[in-house]
Amino acid sequence: MTDARTKSIMLRVDQAGEFGATRIYAGQLAVLGNRHPAAREIRHMAAQEDEHLARFNLLIAERGVRPTILQPFWHVAGFALGAATALIGPEAAMACTAAIETEIEKHYSDQLDELGNDDPELRETIAEFRDDEREHHDTAIREGAERAPAYPLMSAAIRLGCRAAIRLSERF
Repeated sequence: MTDARTKSIMLRVDQAGEFGATRIYAGQLAVLGNRHPAAREIRHMAAQEDEHLARFNLLIAERGVRPTILQPFWHVAGFALGAATALIGPEAAMACTAAIETEIEKHYSDQLDELGNDDPELRETIAEFRDDEREHHDTAIREGAERAPAYPLMSAAIRLGCRAAIRLSERF
């Protein structure tokens, strides 16, 4: 059985992650613009992340969970990561998505394992969003993520940063 404190931490981290994702896509679109061929896929993924964020915003409000105090940092860092990868090129933007979604899929799967049969509403939400994140990963790979310059290094660095963001949001 998952206690209330653990579920609060889950919600805080997940809301922070979805917020960060919306900022990453905003940074990518700011650089690539709406006419770039990759923008169509990025807009689609961004729209799903907006829906995820709205649902987590509702859940944390309903359950009285405080958001991370690091939200202002994630606001800037997410946009900067998105813009920086898009400046390298569309494949690097997709590499960013693939790396992050690899970590988020694992993160959501771990949460589902921890929840077990507790909290069907939260479980259903996380399972649905995990499936969307898997789709984003697959889209990024299909759109050329692995062709990005220094893909293994870029992917490893972004994945490490993602894991660090999760840990920091759990604590703060």
